[in-house]
Amino acid sequence: MIQEAKLWDALNSEIIECRTCPRLVEWREKIAREKRRAFNGDTYWGKPVPGFGDHKARILVLGLAPGAHGSNRTGRMFTGDASGGFLFPSLFEEGFTTKAVCTSANDGLQLKKIFITAVCRCAPPANKPTRSEQLNCRVYLLRELYLLENVKGIIALGEIAFNNAFDIIKNLYEIQVNRRPKFGHGEFFTWLNIPIWLLASYHPSRQNTQTGRLTKEMFSMIWSRANRLIN
Repeated sequence: MIQEAKLWDALNSEIIECRTCPRLVEWREKIAREKRRAFNGDTYWGKPVPGFGDHKARILVLGLAPGAHGSNRTGRMFTGDASGGFLFPSLFEEGFTTKAVCTSANDGLQLKKIFITAVCRCAPPANKPTRSEQLNCRVYLLRELYLLENVKGIIALGEIAFNNAFDIIKNLYEIQVNRRPKFGHGEFFTWLNIPIWLLASYHPSRQNTQTGRLTKEMFSMIWSRANRLIN
């Protein structure tokens, strides 16, 4: 346990100190300086954001990247913005978290059976990381998966997360396919003799939730199914 804790501490320290992608470093720090008027009194995190959750997790939840005024402000994935406001109530309903509301990294919220992370650890301009930026961050995601020895499945929030998750599974387990499976909300994938499944969901972004592309009912179905898959 002590050694495991040291490995997590070392990984998270490396993530927080990372300055590999100049465009993302410049953007995240610019946002942290200029702030949004509603958060003018807050001290922004302004650094890469580590994953967080249950280190015995059976499910890895994969998002795209920190929100400019959400995770980039609070320092915790999906915390302090509309996406988290949509995500955590659904997780709470299925018993994956101790609280339905997330406001800050110090709000006492704890995750159960899941670990939340992202393809990229820095807030990208227009929420669009480049392919090279995604690949630069992949080493951190692979190390998280290595440490999360009990993970049985990945829930990918959005198409970019889905594509990255599939590529990782394909490479780790040498799956022989000519093309990626097609992304779609609720699409579920397993492979013969591969010990990990992949479940796709639309991302709980404001763009999706306010337009009705992703409803509470649709999102709840994802987490209900996830519960059945691990129980």
